[in-house]
Formats: sequence, C-alpha cells, structure tokens
Amino acid sequence: MAVKKELDPFIEEQWKKWQDANPLDKIPNIDIDKLRDVVIKDLSFVSVMNVKEYTLYQKWCEVHQKYPTIETNSFFDDRPALVDPEQGAIIQEVKNNFWNPEDPMEYLNLEPELIYTDVENEGKVGSVTGKKLPAIWNTLRTFLSTMKNNSNIGRNLYFLIRDKKTEKYLGVTCMSSDFLDLTPRDNYIGWNREAKTQRMINHTCIGSTIVPVQPLGYNLVGGKLLALLCLSDTIEKTWEKQYGDKLVGITTTSLYGKTKAIPLSQYDRLDHWKKMGWTAGSVSFETERTTRKLIQQWLMKNHTRKYFEWYVAKKKSGQPHKRDHRNRSHAFTYSQLGIEKKLIKSEHARGIYFSELFKNTKEYLKEQIQEDKLIRAFDNSTEALTHIWKTKYAKKRIESLIAQGRLSKETHFYDDIIYLNWEETKKKYLFQVGR
Repeated sequence: MAVKKELDPFIEEQWKKWQDANPLDKIPNIDIDKLRDVVIKDLSFVSVMNVKEYTLYQKWCEVHQKYPTIETNSFFDDRPALVDPEQGAIIQEVKNNFWNPEDPMEYLNLEPELIYTDVENEGKVGSVTGKKLPAIWNTLRTFLSTMKNNSNIGRNLYFLIRDKKTEKYLGVTCMSSDFLDLTPRDNYIGWNREAKTQRMINHTCIGSTIVPVQPLGYNLVGGKLLALLCLSDTIEKTWEKQYGDKLVGITTTSLYGKTKAIPLSQYDRLDHWKKMGWTAGSVSFETERTTRKLIQQWLMKNHTRKYFEWYVAKKKSGQPHKRDHRNRSHAFTYSQLGIEKKLIKSEHARGIYFSELFKNTKEYLKEQIQEDKLIRAFDNSTEALTHIWKTKYAKKRIESLIAQGRLSKETHFYDDIIYLNWEETKKKYLFQVGR
C-alpha cells in the first residue's frame, strides 16, 4: 500500500491564493492539435542541426530577443537602431575596455581581480558604478561567446574579472547551484543520495559560465585563468557569505564534449581540476519563445496543479519549489502531445570536472567529518592561482604563438548578430563555434 505524501502547508497556502486569483474558467484554452503542430514545426527545424549549428541558432534567437531594433529614417544610419539606446552605450563601453595590449607580454603585469556584480551594490568599483555592473556582465556574457546566456534557476554568483591596475575586462564567470545528479562525480565522492540531495549539494557549486575576452582566450589560454579563479578564496568566501554554506568542491562541464574538431577541453590537465568522466549525454532542443508561452498556457488550463508547482510555487527561501522546471514541464508536455523522441533530444556527452578545495572534501560531503576538520588542499588566493596560470600555461602558449607568427588581435565580440539574419549569422560565425 502506497504511503500518502504529506502536504506542505506553506505550498498549499500559495496554491489556494493562486487558485483564487486565477479561476480555471478565466484561463484561455489552447487547442491541443494546434499546439502539437506548432511544437512539431519548431522541433523539426532545429533537430536536424548538429550541435554547433544549434548552439549558434540559440545565440541568434537570444540576441534578437534581447536587443530588438527599429528602422530609422536618418540619412546617416545604414542599419536599424536599438529600441533601447542604453544597450548600445553599454556595448560600446564594454568594447572600449577589453584587455588587449599592443605587447602581449604585458600579461606578466596582470593582476586579476574578481568583482562580485551584486545588483544591490550602491558603491563604486573603480570607475564603474555598482548598479551598472550587472549590465556590463550580461553584455560581456552575451557577446563574448556563441553559447546562449542562460539564467540558471537557484543560486547564482556573477563575477566580472578584470585587471586591477588598468580596470580592463578579462572575462566573466558565474557560480551556480550544482547539478544534482552527475554519476561519475557522485561515484568519485561516494555520495549517499539522501545526504547529497537533502543537505550536502549546497556545499558544492558549478562554474556555469567561464568565458574570457579575446584575444586573451586565444593568445594566453585565458579560459584556464578563469577556470583557476573559480577556485579562489573570493568565490569561496562570497558563497558562504551569501548562502551560509561552506563551499568545499566545485564542478564544471565542457561545452562540446567528444568531437574530433575539439579533442581537448580547457580543463583537461589543468591544475586542481580532475576529470571525472562524461555526462550521460543529450541536448534538449527548444521551441521558439512564443511556443513555450503556449505550452505554459496549455499546462495552466489542463494540468493546473503541475503548472503551479513548476512555474509559481516558491520555497520559504524564495527559490522555486521544483528544480529544473522548464525541462520537467516540457518533457511532460511532449509526452502528452506524443512528440517523437528524435525531435526532442540529440546525444551529446560533455566532460565532467571536479575540484576539491580541501584534502578531505569527500569526507566532508559524506558527512564523515565536521567543518573544523577540513584541511586546505592548495593556496587558492587569486595571486597564487594567477601565478600558476602565468608560469605554467600562458608562458608556453604565448611563446609558441610568437614562434609560429600566429598571434591574434581579434576581439571576437558578436554584437553585430543584432543586425544579421539567421543565414548571414550562420555564414559568418558557424566556423567559430567552439573555438
């Protein structure tokens, strides 16, 4: 006989209030056959793409959604204007402040610093006001990489990385709530599932964004610098200050997995990062934004309680009641609509990497020791991690490129996608995806 699950009074109170504010007879109905046709049309378009093309297509959709333009009548304008002029001002400010010296050997003088882009920061950080930091971070993240700038559900710490002396930008990172299930990592730790899911997962995080500016990334393996800085005491202390949990381990995954074109990840053979193995491997194709809105409306009308739990309900902490609500809701909807699996996912394994900030991180995560017994694994000051990058990785890379005459001055900032259609974007940038 199944045990009846006890209802959470906090969630049930929200459910009652939401029902009162959203009577079922007032929710518009979405014809299921029309919804199925739209979903199939969207997924059929993207499911024939390979991983690189789909990655770039998502970027194109993101940019055109976030940076809408309007036609102008000005004789001097040869392209549409941004609806929000402030976006253009931020883009130009960011482009004017890349670290891109005439002499690449100036990397020896770099003093990286991690700036936490707290939206409530009312003070100044050098020449930049605190309120502008989130806009700068998002602009850099959107246009530095062909990978979509996704907002993660749960915890997120956004950091702007720049040179302390010149205040020039080196890149951006984001530390987020860790993946709940990564079998190779979990087997390595020896995690008990109950301990992990109920308590200890909050003592690890994932580097969900690790993106350097160019040509720092190409000339000096700047991605390795940022990956090392994800392990810094600044990250560790900020996580504990913001969330009250001791940070003892950090996860990340490679972007493009096992491909002949990209045989190695920037995390391979990088100090303090261990290769755990590969993800189970799949990329979920997404429908257009308007279709996703239709899915939500259909769920609200026909599976109201599920919709409420996925999109409305909050824990007492303010976090969503259900993790990964978008994938949950879409998987359920596709099942209800009878969508073929080949239209939904593409096999795509990614490398899993894990860093232990303490020699006995595993014992702590298995609840075998208390915090006062933790033993530091390595010097994780920004200065020490930067020294590793300069002497072990950047030096070798820059000397090799100079000898071969292959130094780059290209910034590879993708803001012109704002003004390109999909075919133009694919022709110009597809070869750069995953570089």
